[in-house]
Amino acid sequence: MIRKATSADRPRISEVRLAVRENQLSAASVSKVETTANWIFENAAFWVWEEAGTVQGFSVADPRDGTIFGLFVHPDFEGRGLGRALLPLACEDLRAAGFAAATLTTGPGTRAERFYRTNGWEEIGRKDDGEIIFRKSL
Repeated sequence: MIRKATSADRPRISEVRLAVRENQLSAASVSKVETTANWIFENAAFWVWEEAGTVQGFSVADPRDGTIFGLFVHPDFEGRGLGRALLPLACEDLRAAGFAAATLTTGPGTRAERFYRTNGWEEIGRKDDGEIIFRKSL
């Protein structure tokens, strides 16, 4: 089942985020991610995939800047289509906020890079740390 997250889902969303094998949070990023997540919980939406009574994946957009803030699936549920089902909901949130395109970043050589390329995202540059910047028209 896909639904909007509630505050009760927040601990499990954090568990899913911390369980991923790629794109792990650095210690320096934790506070920035928490600040952004707080704002989104108060002003926008996290979308969650719930299965067996537990959140197994989520997507979230930041309607302040047109970015996909996160798309994460618990490792036990990878490869089952959760990401393909959740990502369009975050993109729709950006379209509804007035954006014509969405952007995101991810590490090179990752499953995420392959996922975004396969799903129509276009590389538009690289950050100084090598992360790929992707863009997709909404």
